[in-house]
Amino acid sequence: MSEVVSYENKGNIGVISVNNPPVNALAQVVREGILNAVTAAQADASKAIVLRCEGRTFIAGADITEFGKPPREPGLPVVLDAIENSAKPVIAAIHGTALGGGFEVALACHYRCAVPSAKVGLPEVKLGLLPGAGGTQRVPRIAGVEAALDMITSGNPIGAGKAAEMGLVDEVVKGDDLEAEAIQYAKRLVESGAPLRRIRDITIDPATIEPGFFDNARKQLARRARGQIAQDKIVSCIEAAVKLPMDEGLQRERELFRELLTSPESAAMRHIFFAERQASKIKDLPNDTPVRDINKVAIIGGGTMGGGIAMCFANVGIPVVMLEINDEALQRGIGIIRKNYSITVQKGKMSEEQMEQRIASISGTTNYADIGDVDLVIEAVFENLELKKEIFAKLDRVCKQGAILATNTSYQDVDAIAAVTSRPQDVLGMHFFSPANVMKLLEVVRGAKTADDVLATAMQIGKKIGKVCALSRVCYGFIGNRMLGGYGREAQMLLLDGCTPEQVDSALEGFGMAMGPLAMSDLAGLDVGYKARQSRTDLPDDPKLYRMGTLLVEMGRHGQKTGSGFYKYDPATRARMNDSEVETLIKEEAEKLGIKQRQISNEEILARCFYPLINEGALILEEGIAQRPSDIDVVYVFGYAFPVAKGGPMFYADQVGLKNVYDKICEFRDRYGEDYWKPAPLLKKLAEQGKTFAEWGVENG
Repeated sequence: MSEVVSYENKGNIGVISVNNPPVNALAQVVREGILNAVTAAQADASKAIVLRCEGRTFIAGADITEFGKPPREPGLPVVLDAIENSAKPVIAAIHGTALGGGFEVALACHYRCAVPSAKVGLPEVKLGLLPGAGGTQRVPRIAGVEAALDMITSGNPIGAGKAAEMGLVDEVVKGDDLEAEAIQYAKRLVESGAPLRRIRDITIDPATIEPGFFDNARKQLARRARGQIAQDKIVSCIEAAVKLPMDEGLQRERELFRELLTSPESAAMRHIFFAERQASKIKDLPNDTPVRDINKVAIIGGGTMGGGIAMCFANVGIPVVMLEINDEALQRGIGIIRKNYSITVQKGKMSEEQMEQRIASISGTTNYADIGDVDLVIEAVFENLELKKEIFAKLDRVCKQGAILATNTSYQDVDAIAAVTSRPQDVLGMHFFSPANVMKLLEVVRGAKTADDVLATAMQIGKKIGKVCALSRVCYGFIGNRMLGGYGREAQMLLLDGCTPEQVDSALEGFGMAMGPLAMSDLAGLDVGYKARQSRTDLPDDPKLYRMGTLLVEMGRHGQKTGSGFYKYDPATRARMNDSEVETLIKEEAEKLGIKQRQISNEEILARCFYPLINEGALILEEGIAQRPSDIDVVYVFGYAFPVAKGGPMFYADQVGLKNVYDKICEFRDRYGEDYWKPAPLLKKLAEQGKTFAEWGVENG
């Protein structure tokens, strides 16, 4: 046996134990150890074999570090063949999570038992892949085609109870000692003469599948794929499980797995997988930096954002005090929270009891004196710097020493806010994205004087409330909103140059964006950007700049909330409709400005909208606002719905080629002027050197 896999007989039951911390990943040494143990067991006195794992989990998946490297024998299919063809029953004993290749190992066993808290799943689709060792062939045979399709295309794990209902787990054991329970279960199987039950021997009658089932599944999945291709290939694999013998189905699965493994979509999704984990690491912060205890939180402002933030803490059992200006506003805020939770209950994702527990953990006040004992305050009022300063001066007076004072500002100067307090070391930005109880991203903004332990605490508490944290230094708009300026600017400039709103949004949505920039502006409210621009003194004096957005606001068209913006909206459904009045207005304004409108390709629309993101991202890296290029990708994927199958703007730029991006920006500079199209020095340097942002990130890591 290998060092990480041991085998011993306990009575008449052979026990294979895997010990490859932290998650018992299926590294080559684990695969080899299991294969050797199963082989050895065939020749000894054991009557059955239990496969179990040490530590906190069963095999939680493949060793992702092996992706893209030459395969090392034995491959997982060889190991699974040995398990499945064992002359003695093999029983998987599952605790923690059995995911991906780990669950495929369990499916190759003849029987599966699990503790009630265990979860099983095939999450490969989240990396742009599909199960490559029989998952798409075995799950539909045992759980049914429809259940398999849902499970594998969603990638979401299911609990042991649900898995037992589906036939994926045979026995849910109740005791504290899983190994002992599994051995007893194995003995009962031996004593009852239980057969060697191989999932591969189950056949699916094609007549039980409705005509058109797979075609309909492809169409439904395509609507939400946003550039991902794995879902379509998963459908093909499950279709093969119905129509082909097991070995041919496995061959088809392997072919499609290899296609996906070398696809740009999977490369992008794997990039984001690693980038998300890297983003939580702060380069100059020691791993042993202490953190402060956060046992009670206050939220200043009970609007949509403040209420959403309060829910994030209530969801993990941290008591929250929500402070509002008066009782009416406070009750309105609590009402919004109750409504949001009620929707979750209606969807069956939460019980009434859980909802009441969470609401009970959120109290309200209109008196600053009532928040003197909290460990963390998050200010979430509207974007007015003077108001925020006033609030932080009050917090400085009433909050206990050691309390962390955070602002949820989207773009204001965190250092200016900190400066009104006597404790700037305790102040930082915690920029949530709306709706805060849903959106995954949290931009943690490090002020010039923010203490290390405050920063470490913010990153830790962000993770605890389920957020993906990315660090930013202080600048206007931080990482995400600063970059977004050029994206929104060009979307409106394209209208004057000859596009309709639908053309711009359709091109971006075809790329994979969840919503085009003009439709997104309508959703957010055109008046929001209008007001923000009024306070800025750094914008060029250009009558073309945000011309259409400004005119629409001044016409009373603020977006969805007024029923019209760049589009018209159905009052009942808020479905967007093209508006000929807006299209006529665009043409008239272009004529007034002396702009000759022309046909514009989707390729140009994408370049005009995305290349400003990339260029500004390069400036942000040069200035040290973001730690690394992959952090910017994390911000855009989790905060701005940039398609994960494209990997984020900086990864996308590397795929396009920085020389190509730089040359196109120079072309736009020559056509439209340097005010908007001045290439970032870092972009120019890397393009000339033939390097990528990823290479720069490694060199400057």
